[in-house]
Amino acid sequence: MPEMGTARLKPGREKSVINRHPWLFSGALARVEAEHGGDVDVLAADGRWLARGYYNARSQIQVRLLTWDQDQPLDAGFWRARMQRAVEGRRRLPAWNSSSARLINAESDGLPGLVADLYVDRGSAEAVLVVQALTLGIEVRRQVLYELLPQVITPEAVPQLGTWGRLSVYERSDADTRRLEGMESRVEPVCGPEPATLTVSEDGLAFEVDVRSGHKTGLYLDQSRNRGVVARHCTGAEVLNAFAYTGGFGVHALRAGARSVTDVDTSASALAAGRRNLLRNDLPAQRREEVAGDVFQVLRRYRDAGRLFDVVVLDPPKFAQNTRQVQGATRGYKDINLLGMALLRPGGVLATFSCSGLVSADLFQKVVFGAAVDADRDVQILEPLSQAPDHPVLLSFPESSYLKGFLCRVW
Repeated sequence: MPEMGTARLKPGREKSVINRHPWLFSGALARVEAEHGGDVDVLAADGRWLARGYYNARSQIQVRLLTWDQDQPLDAGFWRARMQRAVEGRRRLPAWNSSSARLINAESDGLPGLVADLYVDRGSAEAVLVVQALTLGIEVRRQVLYELLPQVITPEAVPQLGTWGRLSVYERSDADTRRLEGMESRVEPVCGPEPATLTVSEDGLAFEVDVRSGHKTGLYLDQSRNRGVVARHCTGAEVLNAFAYTGGFGVHALRAGARSVTDVDTSASALAAGRRNLLRNDLPAQRREEVAGDVFQVLRRYRDAGRLFDVVVLDPPKFAQNTRQVQGATRGYKDINLLGMALLRPGGVLATFSCSGLVSADLFQKVVFGAAVDADRDVQILEPLSQAPDHPVLLSFPESSYLKGFLCRVW
C-alpha cells in the first residue's frame, strides 16, 4: 500500500469534515501530497489534524473520509471492525422474513465505496455475496477486503437470513460511479463457482435473482419493505406496475388478492422473469398482463384510450446521474406522475418513487404536487416511503437517503 500522505484544506473549508461528512471535493483542497489511491491525513489550513481517508486524484470527490480518530490506523483491523459493525447492525434489526439483505451500505456504514448484498437460496442452502468496489480506495484494497468478508459474514452473524452451507463471492463492480473514479467495470467471480440463478424468499414469496446480469446486484433490495406496504392497498384492485423489472410489486399485489396486474417494462427478459416469479408462487397467470415497451409511451396510450386503474406503482430508474441532469429529471418525474394520476380512478392509490439521490424528498414532493395541479386532482399523502432498514441513512451524509416515495390517495 502507498504511504500516508496529507491533504491540506483551503481556509474556511473544514466545517464539513468536522461535521463528519465523508466527502471532500477537489475545490476544498489547497494542496495534496499523496499517492493516487493512498491514505491521507486531512489537515485544516492552519495544520490541525482533522480526519483520515483515501485519495483519488482523478475524481471530483478527491478524498473519502474513514476515521476522525487520529490514533486509528487504516489497517486490516480497521476494515474488519467496520465490517463487523455493519453486519452487527443488521443482526440488531427486527427479524424480517427474507433470505436476502444489504449487509454493507458504503458511506452509511463507514465504508465508502464498498457494497455487499447477501442472497441465500433457501432451496439449495447456498449463498452468494455480491460485492461492489465503487471507488479507487476500495479498488486498491479489494484483495484484502474480499478475503475479510467471508470471515465476517457467516450464518451466525446474520441468523435472520437462514443458514447456508457454502458462500460464494461475486463481484458486480459495474456501476456508473466507477467511470467517475477513473476505473473500468469488472464483473467476475471472486471465490466459489460462477453463480447460477438463485431463488430467494421475501415475506413468504419466492423471487428469481440473477446476480450476474440483473439490475444493481440482482434484486432491488431497497424496495423490499415497500412492496409489502403497497400490497395492502391492492386487494380487489386493478393494478398498474410501471417500470416493473421482474414484477416484485405485482407479485406482492396478486398475493394480496389484486383483481389484475399489468406489468410494464422496457425489458422483455425482465418481464419473462416476472412471469416465472408468478409461477414460482402459484399465482394465477391469467390475472397478469405484461407489456414490453417505453413506459412513458405505454402510459400515454392507456391515457388516450381512457383506461383506468385502482392502484398505480411508479418505480422508475434513476433520472439524474449528476447535478446537470436534475432539472431534466424533475421534468421526467412530473411527466410520469401526471400520467399516473390520469390513469387512476377517483380514490385510487398512487405509489410513486424516485431513486435519484440528487433529487431530495422535498423537491420530489414539489414535483408530485406540480403534477397534481396539472392533472386537476386532489392528492393526499397517506405515507412517506423510503429505503429498507438494511439500507441505513447516515445523518452526516444525507446523500445516502436516495430512495424516497409517497403512497398517495388521488381523488
